[in-house]
Amino acid sequence: MIVSDIDCARCDAVCCRLTVVLQSDDDVPARFVDVTEAGLQVMARDEEGWCVAIDPARMCCSIYDTRPEICRRFEMAGPYCRSVRDDYEDRGRRGIPLAMY
Repeated sequence: MIVSDIDCARCDAVCCRLTVVLQSDDDVPARFVDVTEAGLQVMARDEEGWCVAIDPARMCCSIYDTRPEICRRFEMAGPYCRSVRDDYEDRGRRGIPLAMY
């Protein structure tokens, strides 16, 4: 895939299915936070694995201005973005693993 071909507007938003571990300085509304068995605060996900902060009508982040730091660092077309997208494509666009790495 050519880097210039990567565009969030044409993506299936696979990054919004990744586990997002919250940092102490993240200011995320409590209704969007879940706690793992290990006690980590993470962005909650719906029953299909999508981040609950996604506005389903527009398929964009509803808390974009206050999104977690890890989401702010996720660079469109960066190495991790390309890796996640490639994994998604390799799985026949059936989804990505929802477990933390």
